[in-house]
Amino acid sequence: MDPTIQKELQDQRVMIEKIYISVEKTRKYFLWTMIGTLIIFILPLLILGFVLPSFLSDYTSQLQGLGI
Repeated sequence: MDPTIQKELQDQRVMIEKIYISVEKTRKYFLWTMIGTLIIFILPLLILGFVLPSFLSDYTSQLQGLGI
């Protein structure tokens, strides 16, 4: 094989490895961003879904006790 072609192939291999490392870092960043979004937004909504009915029940029972 021609030495210039072999050098170009080696250079391409190095660049592909660098691209792969960069893509993996980006993938992990997106994964942790999605996990953070779930924790910050979705989890409180789920908790609110369980707490709100109880709160409304207590609130309306207090209002009925006052005759309102």
